[in-house]
Amino acid sequence: MAIKNALLVDDSKVARFALSKLLESRDMQVNMAGSAEEALDFLRRHQRPDVIFMDHLMPGMNGVEATKAIKGNPETADIPIIMCTSKKSPTFVEEARNFGVYNILTKPPHTEGLNLVLEQLASDVAAGNLAKPAPAPAAGQGTTAPDAPRNGPNAAPTTNGQGDSPALPLTSELIEQIARSAVKTHINNRLHELLSDLFDEQFDHLKRALEDTRSQQEAQLSERLDDMARRLEARTQGLRDDIAAEINLNLSQELANLKQALARQSGFTREHMAELKDHITAVQTIDTEFWQTLQSEAIQQAHDISRETAEDIAQRTIDLFVARQRAASARFYTVGLAISLSVFSLGIVWLSGVFSG
Repeated sequence: MAIKNALLVDDSKVARFALSKLLESRDMQVNMAGSAEEALDFLRRHQRPDVIFMDHLMPGMNGVEATKAIKGNPETADIPIIMCTSKKSPTFVEEARNFGVYNILTKPPHTEGLNLVLEQLASDVAAGNLAKPAPAPAAGQGTTAPDAPRNGPNAAPTTNGQGDSPALPLTSELIEQIARSAVKTHINNRLHELLSDLFDEQFDHLKRALEDTRSQQEAQLSERLDDMARRLEARTQGLRDDIAAEINLNLSQELANLKQALARQSGFTREHMAELKDHITAVQTIDTEFWQTLQSEAIQQAHDISRETAEDIAQRTIDLFVARQRAASARFYTVGLAISLSVFSLGIVWLSGVFSG
């Protein structure tokens, strides 16, 4: 099985960044966790990795406790764990193997050491030489923690806090070793914190610098493009003017040549031009006389029509007047006749009354 997927557990961003770059250079997919608790949560939620790189000293749950928790879970117990630490003494390696660590990678990691560890892991996985996972020993049983002092590789383990062998005396040398170890651990943790903060600050500064640089480059590029557009427009305008002038000149020359060719081919001379001009003048004269004649005849016809129309209108007016006079006379006659008949009727009525009486 090829080693292609790794989980990197370290509280230091600097350490995670450095190791992730080395792993990615080997075409490995790297997932990272900033604490042991985050790594355990990752293993519960995501697909299991091919290998885990576990930091030794971390705030909260340290690498030893995280390794015991991983090895104590049957679903993750067979995942090889490589402990990343500055310690690589034979005693520490032996103790680390006792609680499930596959191998040790010295910090800071180097390409040669990382390649050696991964090649050995790939070889053991292919050959099936990985040790079967065993239940992790409980605290105070079986083995001691890697940081605890030991009397030697053959020292007997304690049972329920009471060992069969006498306790080690607190000598000045032992106290000095413990103090140095504590100071070194504190310095390493503090150095990791400082480097992590420095890395974050430098990363933010670099990000802002890149954004500013990109904005400046975009502005400069836009300005240069606008300048190139203006220059191109100016050159295009000048080119259009030059082309138009050249075309006009060529057309003028072509027209002159065409006139000369027509004159040579048709034999059209100035004398022909004068004759054509006289002919056009004669045609214009005839046309003018024709229109004058038409105009005189039209005027005469208009006069005749006007006279006839006036006579007709006068006759009609006289006839209408006579008709109206006759109508008026007829009305007077009718009224007189009516009056006479009325008087005659009254006379008859009166005479009838007289004779009756």
